[in-house]
Amino acid sequence: METLLQYRGRRVTHEDASFIRALIEAHPSDSRRALSRRLCEAWGWLQPNGHPRDMVCRGLMLALHRAGHIVLPPIRHVNPNPLARRRRPLPIEADESPIETSLSEMGPLDLRQIRRTPEEAVFNALVEAHHYLGYTQPVGEHLKYIAYAGGRPVACMAWGSAPRHLGPRDRFIGWPPELRKQNIRFIAYNSRYLILPWVRVPHLASHLLGTMVRRLPREWDDLYGHPVHFAETFVYPDRFRGTCYRAANWIYLGQTTGRGKDDQTHRPSRPIKDVLGYPLTRNYRARLCEVR
Repeated sequence: METLLQYRGRRVTHEDASFIRALIEAHPSDSRRALSRRLCEAWGWLQPNGHPRDMVCRGLMLALHRAGHIVLPPIRHVNPNPLARRRRPLPIEADESPIETSLSEMGPLDLRQIRRTPEEAVFNALVEAHHYLGYTQPVGEHLKYIAYAGGRPVACMAWGSAPRHLGPRDRFIGWPPELRKQNIRFIAYNSRYLILPWVRVPHLASHLLGTMVRRLPREWDDLYGHPVHFAETFVYPDRFRGTCYRAANWIYLGQTTGRGKDDQTHRPSRPIKDVLGYPLTRNYRARLCEVR
């Protein structure tokens, strides 16, 4: 059965395109949004939370339309893209007096999950101002943490949905493509880790990572209704050695190819990164390779 295109992990055949054409003909007054919802229902195409994969389905239909395989109805309304119009986080005033001490003398650390709280603006501003990659609004499931010492923020950590394809990780887990597509939601990606520049406390970074990985499965489950069983991150080797991750017993999995998730040229076009991972549960492989 010939494949017309691959879109977000779904293989689309001539039969699929014929089905969509028939759907459009059967509902000539429907908008593109209404048609995508009908198609999600017909295909049983749902997110892990049970909601239709409406946005992804619209993108797939648009790709088929542009390739000439289907003809969509005219666009009726263009909604403004809130992500394109999103303003950068506003700066905040922060106490930047140096914190130079040992971990034992630092006092109790308060690691708070601040997603959907007023402290989220503090997190966004600190990462925008002090992380070399700046702040980027996560898409999909994600959590944000601020670590406080004596009431002052000392570190920020963001966790989000894992990349769909990551060769070193997928080989390490040993899951086939269909299980990866089904169970990728059980992996958390550490997208930002920032020790604030005025904080110089040996072993603080690895200590916080150790605390974080013990809490992450439960707190992810609290917000999203499912745990995570494995954590991963990227390290730019020309800039960092990943010392704090290695000290916290994270495992080196290999390197990226430098081609990115939407590569069409099969040539490196971006920096090559080290991939590190950490099992969050004892039987993580069995859980990630479980058929659901």
